[in-house]
Amino acid sequence: MITRRQMLGLLAATTAVPGKLIAESLDSPLLAKRVSDGVLPELQDRLPKNPRIVNLAAMGREPGQHGGRVRMLIGRQKDIRYLPMNSYSRLVGYNSELELIPDILESYDIEEGRIFTFHIREGHRWSDGSELTSDDFQYYWNDVVLNLDILRGGPPTSLKLDGKVAEFEVLDKYTVRYSWDAPMPQFLTQLASPIPLTLLLPAAYMRQFHAKFQSASNLDAFIEQYRVDDWVGLHRKMSRQNRPENPDLPTLEAWRPTTSPPAEQFIFERNPFFHRVDELGKQLPYIDKMVLNVSSAEIIGAKTATGESDLQVTGISLPDYTLIKEAESRFPIKVSLWRTTRGSSVALFPNLNCKDETWRTLFQNAQMRRAMSLAINRREINQVIYYGLANESADTILPESSLFKPEYATAWAAYDPEQANRMLDELGLEQRDDSGIRLLPDGRLANITIESAGESTLETDALELITDHFRDVGIALFIRSSQRDIFRSRVTGGDVMMSVFMGLDNGLPSADMAPSQLAPTMDDQLHWPVWGLHYMSAKMQGSPPDIPEVQQLRQLLDDWMQTTTTEQRAEIWASMLAIHADQVFSIGTVNGSLQPVVRSSRMRNIPDSSLLGFAPTSFLGVHMPDTFWLEKEG
Repeated sequence: MITRRQMLGLLAATTAVPGKLIAESLDSPLLAKRVSDGVLPELQDRLPKNPRIVNLAAMGREPGQHGGRVRMLIGRQKDIRYLPMNSYSRLVGYNSELELIPDILESYDIEEGRIFTFHIREGHRWSDGSELTSDDFQYYWNDVVLNLDILRGGPPTSLKLDGKVAEFEVLDKYTVRYSWDAPMPQFLTQLASPIPLTLLLPAAYMRQFHAKFQSASNLDAFIEQYRVDDWVGLHRKMSRQNRPENPDLPTLEAWRPTTSPPAEQFIFERNPFFHRVDELGKQLPYIDKMVLNVSSAEIIGAKTATGESDLQVTGISLPDYTLIKEAESRFPIKVSLWRTTRGSSVALFPNLNCKDETWRTLFQNAQMRRAMSLAINRREINQVIYYGLANESADTILPESSLFKPEYATAWAAYDPEQANRMLDELGLEQRDDSGIRLLPDGRLANITIESAGESTLETDALELITDHFRDVGIALFIRSSQRDIFRSRVTGGDVMMSVFMGLDNGLPSADMAPSQLAPTMDDQLHWPVWGLHYMSAKMQGSPPDIPEVQQLRQLLDDWMQTTTTEQRAEIWASMLAIHADQVFSIGTVNGSLQPVVRSSRMRNIPDSSLLGFAPTSFLGVHMPDTFWLEKEG
């Protein structure tokens, strides 16, 4: 591996330019001025001994130039969380081919699928200049993970195996190790996710907010200053990495926050100690500032079309494409269409844990779920809403995944209202009122209230069509929208009969990615939140699934967790996908739908087309926005 010092020496020898000038040419002019003012150390003292070298030529891109700012629009203040997702600095992360590679880590070793040794880059620094060492991992482990004041329920289940937490060791200043008694195949993929498993915090900064290291009087002053209830709330507030609301918290991301909420504009500035360089030795990111402007979510598309955003992937959707495309001739923007990675652009989730006993019994019957799926005219949805450009499909993985089989997409996904009617009759719903709506066993009308977070016009448009499809088989659909947090709470509480949202988070899995989305694992899964809570809380809350097929999914997930080879994992994925397709736990409509991606016409190194989604691409993350750059105007 070429080190930073070797690279500077090679460039100096090649160009016969003094080393200081070479260093300045590799540094951002914004930071070079701070170096000359004595505010920052020289570039060679800000980079790790072995920085991560990004070979842009091998990616079909070109080395860029430093400078400029990029504006983005967000619909609410909390959406600043999108920036660390897109920046995508991870201990271990995916590249654009969705292969796991070390990023913040210099390297890692795996033994027996259960022992993970992490090697930290020597000289890697947090954004405040403090060195990243094993002490940052040790602080998080000993003083957060194992601290019952901070984590009252004990260590998170993601760090446990069969109820036993991992063993953590510090081997030296730059080496740490995590080990379990059995294989832990999901460990690295958790680190590579859009919201990664946390293993470290900047210890030197965070100790001032911890009762073990700070005096009670100083903690009381901080508690009053930051308006929290106690030191635990203080520590939690000051340590949030995934929602960058604390500008003082050192970060390892490409851009560091400089704005505290509340604000209408959030400015993120390049991290002067970022660990990546291009093949010429230029420190990344190329872009100096990311500016996130808060706007009404409903008008992000219109504002993007008037040139108010230089890079936009969230807050816009396919219905905005025509307006934005027409704006290309008037404003310096360019719009492309990328394919989304979700298992379904719009999916229905009958709540198998809803409080209403009659509906719960029906929804837990696979024939009911299959009948509702057969009632949907996916071709009409595709033609009317997606211009016929999406894939009509069940809620499943995409053809681009190596695990895909066509039968997953077609299972119970044909438009067959006659068969749907027969199946509903066989379920005992053959009686109807004068308007043709079926009667439930308890005499009520078969009225389904379907609820949403009210954030997507695509959902609204699709539901208008599905309402007609369902009425044709004797089911009345009523739509209710609410704010996302309230919506999620109502689902978990069993107050929601059925909900609408996007389908599987990750439609591009590999066998080595955990199939957690196919089994109850989280309380925010819309079709079985109570069963998910049971798994998530290590059986302390919620209740276990009582449907054999769901129990089988849970067992298969447990089996996957014990695997040691990719072949074993692929077999389990196949079994789980087959069950998921046959049982129709979620009802998909179309996938592979198109998503507008808007950028400044001066922006370089961003692909013209690709796949985009929350997982596994972390929106733009795997495409490395730190390598995007702006051509100078004129």
